[in-house]
Amino acid sequence: MRALIQRVTSAQVSVEEETVGKINAGIMVLVCAMPGDNAQSVAKLAARISKLRIFQDEEGRMNKSVMDIGGSALVVSQFTLAADTRRGNRPGFSGAAGPDQANVIYENFCDALATHDIPIEKGVFGANMAVSLTNDGPVTIWMDTADQ
Repeated sequence: MRALIQRVTSAQVSVEEETVGKINAGIMVLVCAMPGDNAQSVAKLAARISKLRIFQDEEGRMNKSVMDIGGSALVVSQFTLAADTRRGNRPGFSGAAGPDQANVIYENFCDALATHDIPIEKGVFGANMAVSLTNDGPVTIWMDTADQ
């Protein structure tokens, strides 16, 4: 799995001009399912993200997790994180999991993240979505379970 995590003061996702997910302070998580992802990679990524210390403590150091601050997560499926840009000008996405597998992995990831007592809001898998957010910092972290 691949994930792009952004620390935000607010974020929302809309489908056909209707808001389907909205959070205040917390994290925006764009996730991409890859072939070979399984329950273990889903659980590992959810645990790592839930404990990721990217929020400031009283001394201004990044020493608190989204759980520590009582924040929320907005999770959006983003197959373009699997983009292959090594050749030509058009990215290829054949490295992403197929839609059926990816949808299951996405839902399982959202469920796994919620088990860490993080309120979850979600986008709509496969939909054309409008995402807006206010970065805090900005702090943006890339995670890939293939690297762990």
